[in-house]
Amino acid sequence: MTKSQLFEQILQKQSYLCIGLDTDIQKIPRHLLQAKDPIFEFNRQIIDATHQYAVSYKPNIAFYEAFGAKGWESLQKTLEYIPKECFTIADAKRGDIGNTSGLYARAFFDEQSSGLNFDSVTVAPYMGEDSVKPFLEFADKWVILLALTSNAGSKDFQTLSLANEKQLFEEVLAKSQEWGSSEQLMYVVGATKADMLQKIRSIVPEHFLLVPGVGAQGGSLEEVSKFGMNKQCGLLVNSSRAIIYASSDEDFAEKAALEAKKVQTEMQAYLATYL
Repeated sequence: MTKSQLFEQILQKQSYLCIGLDTDIQKIPRHLLQAKDPIFEFNRQIIDATHQYAVSYKPNIAFYEAFGAKGWESLQKTLEYIPKECFTIADAKRGDIGNTSGLYARAFFDEQSSGLNFDSVTVAPYMGEDSVKPFLEFADKWVILLALTSNAGSKDFQTLSLANEKQLFEEVLAKSQEWGSSEQLMYVVGATKADMLQKIRSIVPEHFLLVPGVGAQGGSLEEVSKFGMNKQCGLLVNSSRAIIYASSDEDFAEKAALEAKKVQTEMQAYLATYL
């Protein structure tokens, strides 16, 4: 999917909502445990209920890997079920030496090799250019680099001051633009770091940002939209738990739809204000 195609979807749905499919078998409604594949059945109903409000879905790969081959099967079925107009993100946070990264890229991008055909994958940048470049060699695929995350430990490294007076995450943003264009690279910026968005936008004005942390983690959608939006929106704002676990009863999909609609309605207002 190209940047213009993603922007078209944002305009069409009046939404920049990404729904995280962090499907924890211990949290899904108990009646689904009777299904042949409870994880896929939960995802299927969530997707059916929310796809009109979301432009993207983001399975967190750890929730599938934990179940071995059966988990990968659930992941593959989920990916195939997501409507084709939706942008798909493998939240895998990969990154290794070049030949290993090449195999990770095949795992998520090469359907003939692995059975998976995601639009994008999250990548850790701290092994440098040769660990990222193999992901960028796939046409019409995206790398989403971790830049400034919302977890408590992010300050251990990401905001360290360098000799050039930049913080480390700023150097990641600047240096990585030598590796790929705004048609290939996005960046993860936590919603709880909204006060940094103006600085980030000054470094990467044209790139899309994947912004987790709105909803259960307390990030402000209004601040993210005000300071993070660019002329092509440039935002995919992720919400996981607040939507998919809105109810633990048999009405879980209906309640998820209500939460997704609530976010989409708010996003529609911000698109009208800031775009």
